Amino acid sequence: MLQSCRPMRICGLAASLTATLLLTACLGVRQEPAAGTADIIITGGTLFDGSDSPGRIADVAIADDRIIAVGEGLSDRYQATRTIDASGLVVAPGFIDPHTHPYSYIRSADPQVRRNLPWLYQGVSTIFIGVDGGGTPDISKQAEWFRDHGVGTNVAAYVGLGPVRRRVVGNADRAPTADELANMRQMVADAMCEGAIGFSTGLFYAPQSFASTEEVVALAEEAALRGGVYDTHQRDESNYSIGLMGSIDEVLQIGRRAQIPVHIAHIKALGTDVHGSAGRIIERIEKARADGLAVTADQYPWLASATGIEAALLPRWAQDGGREALFSRLADPATTSSISAEMVENLRRRGGADAVLMIGKGWPWSGKTLAQIADTWAVEPVEAALRIIRHGGPDSSGSARKIASFNMHADDVAQLMRQSWVLTASDGGDGHPRQYATFPEKYSRFVVEKDTIDLQAFIHRSTGLTATTFGLLERGFLRTGHHADVVVFDPMDYAPAASYEEPAVLSRGVEYLLVNGTVMIDRGEATDALPGRMLHHLPPTGTCD
Repeated sequence: MLQSCRPMRICGLAASLTATLLLTACLGVRQEPAAGTADIIITGGTLFDGSDSPGRIADVAIADDRIIAVGEGLSDRYQATRTIDASGLVVAPGFIDPHTHPYSYIRSADPQVRRNLPWLYQGVSTIFIGVDGGGTPDISKQAEWFRDHGVGTNVAAYVGLGPVRRRVVGNADRAPTADELANMRQMVADAMCEGAIGFSTGLFYAPQSFASTEEVVALAEEAALRGGVYDTHQRDESNYSIGLMGSIDEVLQIGRRAQIPVHIAHIKALGTDVHGSAGRIIERIEKARADGLAVTADQYPWLASATGIEAALLPRWAQDGGREALFSRLADPATTSSISAEMVENLRRRGGADAVLMIGKGWPWSGKTLAQIADTWAVEPVEAALRIIRHGGPDSSGSARKIASFNMHADDVAQLMRQSWVLTASDGGDGHPRQYATFPEKYSRFVVEKDTIDLQAFIHRSTGLTATTFGLLERGFLRTGHHADVVVFDPMDYAPAASYEEPAVLSRGVEYLLVNGTVMIDRGEATDALPGRMLHHLPPTGTCD
């Protein structure tokens, strides 16, 4: 009887697969539809269905874009156009990455690039964009573009504080007027009604950093009314301004006041001054959850973050008004001296010049630390940083100024990863290996090598829990009637190939990946299909009239 089977913790890869075989008998087989036809049947794999449940040996039958059956012996009851033998492989829902920066891929003019291979080869079938407050309020126009051009992965989008504030207030460090705030609220409301999954902020970044808590609450209320989520790159992950714990408190305050679920992006303790803070973060969030506030977070399994050198080192007051205003300030020696003094402190809190790696592709300083660049130029590290910031003038793109910053402690990363409310996310953007390798890195290092979490937890927090957290309908689980987003990977070979030195190398070990029932990875090779869809949030009835 099912009730007599005690739950087992799956520790490590070998124990995972052994426990799966032992549990198969007591888990039983669900009733399936009568015999019929299927496009694809995946047979004999160790299936994790996306819930926080052990794996089992089971088959998956797919017709069109839907799963039509899950269970044993489906090949005997369905006539399939194609059968995929997954013996010895893990079968799971396609992974969902709730924090990405994939625009060089998914907005490319080249359909081969729009397949979004860095994510496909990790087993990812759905990505979220518009994170860190960067999401356009023009959700319908964005959806139309993807529909007309095609994309390899599914895409869900936030409306972001950055574009909303810039359209109304610009880059200035000031509060919006009452009329301006009303305008901003309407923009968020309209975007939610067009299908945005929530409201995103990047309060660490200027000009979003100029927004008060009250301003953010007002905008988050519009997303809350329409069933959305508040997602944030919180104001301070270190001790730049209000401090890490003060920033956590602000996130929770926004959630309570706006009555909205909150999600903390790439949760971390950034910099030597706050290393060891994971326990306090967890305690604060657990208390809020116990009090009834829906709080989740995501995390990437790397010790280096990635951002722009301006965001990492410049004081926010120097960025008031945008890059043109910054360059005017840098033209004044006295002001530059004040900026440099604060940059010295910001560099220290990030671990020093040896901990800052330039990752923008194709520049003379690419692949070198700030310390190495300063030595080459025979200047102090802050002066080297200012030279890079000045490069190209006020209108230059940010690619020349991207950095990887080695600022996290392994113990904090592991402690946060063990929490049941922490999801997997890449924060993947050009120049950092997390774009190509986050999910296999987490699996190979923290499931197989370190046993920080087990296989069951890894899959649940990369699939079903993510879908549930963000309200993705009929995604994230291998269940009858759900969309056929399915990954099949080799548990002995699934691993990253990218590194900080070579960040753009495709991961290995994904044998098959289906997106909406279409095979995107076939025997380890990418196909040319573009089956991805824009996933629209559906606001409650009456909230968009």
